[in-house]
Amino acid sequence: MLIEGTEMHVVTFIFVCIEIVIFFYLGIYKLARPDDKTATLNIILIFLLLAYNITGGLLPDPNLPGSYFIQEVIAYSTGFIVPCYFPFYVYKAFGLEKMRFHAYKGVYLCLVFPYLLFVTAFAASSNLASAKNLLVLPVAYAGWVIFSLYKAIRHKYRNDFSSKESKEEITVLFLSLTPWIGLPIIAYFDLSQAIEAVVTNSGFLLLLALQVKNHIKQFRIEHQRLIQSEQKLLSWNTSLQREVDKRTKELERINEQKTNTFVNLAHETKTPLTLIKNYLEEYINSRGGSEELAIVKRSIDKLSNDILNLFDLERFNKGLAVYNNDLISNFSEIIKDNLVLFKQYANKKGIELKQNIQQNLLIKADPLAVNRIVNNLIENAIKFSNDGVIEVSLESRDGKTIFSVKDYGTGIPPELHKTVFEPYYQITRNKKSVQGMGLGLPIVKKVVESLQGEIKIESNSKESKGTTVMVMLNKHSLSQNDIIAATPTNDSVFAPFTEDLNVEETVFDENKETILIVEDNVAMVNYLLKKLKHKYNVYAALNGNEALKKMKTFRVKPDIIISDVMMDKMNGYAFAKIISNDPVYNHIPIVFLSAKSSKVDRLRGLKLGAIDFVQKPFSIQELTQKIESILASIQKQRKAMLQTALNAVSIVENLNVEHASDNFLQNCDFYHLTSREKDIAKLIREGHTYKEIGETLFIAERTVTKHAQNIFEKVGASNKIELINKLEG
Repeated sequence: MLIEGTEMHVVTFIFVCIEIVIFFYLGIYKLARPDDKTATLNIILIFLLLAYNITGGLLPDPNLPGSYFIQEVIAYSTGFIVPCYFPFYVYKAFGLEKMRFHAYKGVYLCLVFPYLLFVTAFAASSNLASAKNLLVLPVAYAGWVIFSLYKAIRHKYRNDFSSKESKEEITVLFLSLTPWIGLPIIAYFDLSQAIEAVVTNSGFLLLLALQVKNHIKQFRIEHQRLIQSEQKLLSWNTSLQREVDKRTKELERINEQKTNTFVNLAHETKTPLTLIKNYLEEYINSRGGSEELAIVKRSIDKLSNDILNLFDLERFNKGLAVYNNDLISNFSEIIKDNLVLFKQYANKKGIELKQNIQQNLLIKADPLAVNRIVNNLIENAIKFSNDGVIEVSLESRDGKTIFSVKDYGTGIPPELHKTVFEPYYQITRNKKSVQGMGLGLPIVKKVVESLQGEIKIESNSKESKGTTVMVMLNKHSLSQNDIIAATPTNDSVFAPFTEDLNVEETVFDENKETILIVEDNVAMVNYLLKKLKHKYNVYAALNGNEALKKMKTFRVKPDIIISDVMMDKMNGYAFAKIISNDPVYNHIPIVFLSAKSSKVDRLRGLKLGAIDFVQKPFSIQELTQKIESILASIQKQRKAMLQTALNAVSIVENLNVEHASDNFLQNCDFYHLTSREKDIAKLIREGHTYKEIGETLFIAERTVTKHAQNIFEKVGASNKIELINKLEG
């Protein structure tokens, strides 16, 4: 029974519908498992099967376009393409290695080539029956393929057919593939379309059933593995979590021990610092002060403040009370008292402090806590402003007391507004020896939070300069029984640690070696300048970038460079790297001064060409001795190089020159020339200019000129020719 209006049998149509569903199923499966190569093979197989059933079912049909010849050629071509694909399919899908010859060569020789002969004969004779006689070869080849298939299966299972899997695969392959490989036989005997469809498609469905069963089996295996993996992972996670918890507790315990040790150290340090500070003040009050004692006092004050910050921050973190916030403070008076102190500090930096303070604003807080907020915020504003104006204001608004400090410095990027309140965090800036430990703002935030207040930053360095730090606290209204706490005296306010760079340009002395100090701590620079300037020509720079610029202006190159490691703009390592790569300066020895003490830091410095790494704190006697030793060694090397050069020149001189040289040295002794004057006289005799002599002997041209004048006076010569004649005569 045919489908109305077509030559396709109903049986063929049913198989086509089933195979279309299977085709879409395989497509979805392939999308889910793109790496499954078997799925690709199955999709190709079902596609060829559909093409075979559709063309074989519909053609030939006089109602369709195309001649009888073309329709028959198309119908027979699909009937040959499917058998051509099967050897390759079983070779790849079932791993039958013995089918390799048929997959790549046999089908072309025994199926494709005979098909082309069939088409040629059919085209020449227009007789389909006679052309079908040429299909004898494909029919015989089908038997060969079946025999090869049997051998391939035996080889795969090593002649062991006892397993259920091997028996099942053998049975299905033979039942499903034998009809397909026998397609040329079916075509040769011209069996009915229904019989052909049932035989061939039933075989394919058996094959598909085997594939589906294998897929289900594989899914179950993978599912079981997934369950086992999840169980193992859950077990590992549980074990890992226990280990993490154990390690976390251990780290917390170790950290707690370190913190307690650190806090105890800070606490213990406060006592000797207090004694030192008090005895020092008593000494200054009774015997008078000096510049050195003032530096010592400022250093002790800074150290005391750092210790106090560390101690208080840890108390805040532990939830301990630092201030008595049941007291009532006059916020306005505390700010005014602080501004008296800070105006002198600001004036030194060329900064104007403007104030807009509303009178008699009260808050419920310890005066020392308020004092700390005011002190830290104003000090930070001055510290990070080079010049300009700082605006300090205090006002009442909507039941809040609002204290703000606005500067016009470089500003803070929005992404760092929260980060600056983290302990020990510092924005990289020009430190100028006043940068602290990064505890100011974190402590201010802790103090403000303890007062149920709020602190925020208004700044965006990407758009404009300036930063406004605003503190909002609850305003307090004075009641009848309230008592205002005393305002802290200025003595309790930490005086900003600041010192001007005091580089006194001394007159350059040609007979002194030159030292360049690169250090960002102004107090340290001033100290080294004071200790070294009497013996050396000393220059100073606050960072590597500034040092490179200064070196280009020097009359002579430095004999030695003493550099800190941790500096803004350009640190010591970057500075040393540039120096070591510059042929003009790479001969200059570098000595690092640093608080870093690890072996890695020392090796890094030495690899960059430094000849020593002095750890802070250091002894000035030790440093000066190292400088003397290094410079003495350099001088010996220069003399050795000069002597080597002079010896090399003397080797090539002839006997007359040697004789003249003997006379020259005798005459130099006769005129009482010093060793340096002898060296200069030799080079004058050889025709060198004063500049060349200076470069050869590593001395300034002015020094050469001065020595030359002494030589001419001692010898009594008025020009170079007369001088040479007298010394060689």
